[in-house]
Amino acid sequence: MKKYIFLLGLIIGIAFCIALFQASNHYSTDESCMSCHVHPHAERTWKQSMHVNNGSGVTTHCIDCHLPPKHQTLNHYAAKAKLGLKDIWGYLTKDSADFQWDLKSELEHATKYIPNESCTECHRNLFPAGVSDDAITAHLYYEENVEKLDLQCISCHLDAGHHNPNYVHGKMKTTPIVSNGPTYDSATVVTRFENYVEHVPGTGVSIKMIAIPGGTFRMGSNPKDAFHKEDESPVREVTVSPFFMAETEITWDTYWAFFGQTSSEGRTLPEVIYANNAKMDVDAISGPTPPFGAPDQGWGGGSRPAITMTHYAAEVFCMWLSLKTGKKYRLPTEAEWEYAARGGTDAPYYFEGEPSDYSDEGFIRKFISAKTDIISDNVIYAKNSNNKTQEPDKVKANPFGLKNMLGNVMEYTADRYAPDAYSKTSASVTNPINTEGEEWVIRGGFYSSDASDLRCAARAHTDNEAWLKTDPQQPKSIWWYSDIKGIGFRVICEPDASLLNQ
Repeated sequence: MKKYIFLLGLIIGIAFCIALFQASNHYSTDESCMSCHVHPHAERTWKQSMHVNNGSGVTTHCIDCHLPPKHQTLNHYAAKAKLGLKDIWGYLTKDSADFQWDLKSELEHATKYIPNESCTECHRNLFPAGVSDDAITAHLYYEENVEKLDLQCISCHLDAGHHNPNYVHGKMKTTPIVSNGPTYDSATVVTRFENYVEHVPGTGVSIKMIAIPGGTFRMGSNPKDAFHKEDESPVREVTVSPFFMAETEITWDTYWAFFGQTSSEGRTLPEVIYANNAKMDVDAISGPTPPFGAPDQGWGGGSRPAITMTHYAAEVFCMWLSLKTGKKYRLPTEAEWEYAARGGTDAPYYFEGEPSDYSDEGFIRKFISAKTDIISDNVIYAKNSNNKTQEPDKVKANPFGLKNMLGNVMEYTADRYAPDAYSKTSASVTNPINTEGEEWVIRGGFYSSDASDLRCAARAHTDNEAWLKTDPQQPKSIWWYSDIKGIGFRVICEPDASLLNQ
């Protein structure tokens, strides 16, 4: 009797394993994946990608990319169960029309669902016959740094599985054409301390400059303030002199005009220009080398803020603009930036509301949604950006007339970063600037920031090594960052003393 029970159990066990294996195979097909992932562009872009539309005739299937390799049995089936249950739940309880598909196509999201070992499972030879010299350089860099820097294949090959016509990986071949009407013959003559529009000679671009009156304000935040950070204190009484500040971050139209007139191939800026820029001819400036890929990320150029350039590139832009116009343009100091961002106010934001009203941080947000009405009228941030930069006219200006000071993209300043910079000066100081430190201060949040990082007092800093992590060039670019998208800058202009004495 026991023998028959054992045989019956064995048969049932084998049958169960076979059924489980067949079910696993069935739910591993592309058709099964598409039954939940009903957004049509997922299937369409997959079929257009090099994983299907290629010369070899080989098709790479959904599970080949989105699950660990099958020989990693435990990891493979654990990930399959986790993602499968998540997808089924989403299919049954959510409306696909509400999903932000563009956001889910971004690198930050893709790394969560594409294990790097799935790429290397198929692509074992990174130096096949016919591969370009640039690819050899990039793949050598990958092999040497994959573990140390946690490099991901899709950092350079994001469109391998789903075709994106706006995605470009490789050195940009041509400069985008900037067409903004007639070319200006001369710079704007400023005779009064009031708003003006700078016409950049030899280009068709212009920059609206806002006259910011000098004044005294309390810079930083107190330990009792919501979301306060230690590097925002102690609060100082800071006086700044009057200056002009660009209404918006420098746009792609303006930056491409600079690039088109100064771009170089493999040359760097002679340091003598920094020492003698007042004596230099504008034609002597050597500007950015061509970037890899599309720096605008395919989001669009025009009036959107220019992004991904380094602090060095932003400084050279200011130098170029100064020599073109005969005025003194530069990056704002950290104090000038915060003074301008506050617009004469003394609250966390220049508009109504507290950080706790708008932030998604905290336990209560699991039950009560943050307010979005007022902040969305004033700032491009995580809740209204669709995870990309937006045109400046999407938001209202602050009391000084400046747009997007607290969002859209983070902005470079002229200060070096030090966490204790405020304590190094007296409690009352005029036109401070910190010159000690390895990184640069950046201010303002960006398109994916939480409201807590949009406070006027919030500080951040560059992370040069991390922001160049996937740049395979040796030496690495001094002009373009490979791993940060939400960074840009705006300029200020120092007024002549005669304008302030009228």
